[in-house]
Amino acid sequence: MAFDLSSASASENAEASELQRMIAVEQQKAQFEAQVHTSTDMCWDKCMDKPSSKLDSRTETCLASCVERFIDTTLTITNRFTHMAQKGGMH
Repeated sequence: MAFDLSSASASENAEASELQRMIAVEQQKAQFEAQVHTSTDMCWDKCMDKPSSKLDSRTETCLASCVERFIDTTLTITNRFTHMAQKGGMH
């Protein structure tokens, strides 16, 4: 039985590429979860005076604004780094 090295190599490359893609997706999920935890902790500390069974409107507004600022800041920083990388500014 003959063994075709070129097809085995192509198959291994395809598997390696798929594995790298899956790892990248899992890393992105982990980064997102870490950002959610960071924003939750930060906004909780900033907005919660005393825990109770219901959120008052001031606390709810504070939490919403805090999360929105966190998201806006994260997107701005991410877009800036992406722009710098595309222009070759990051080596």
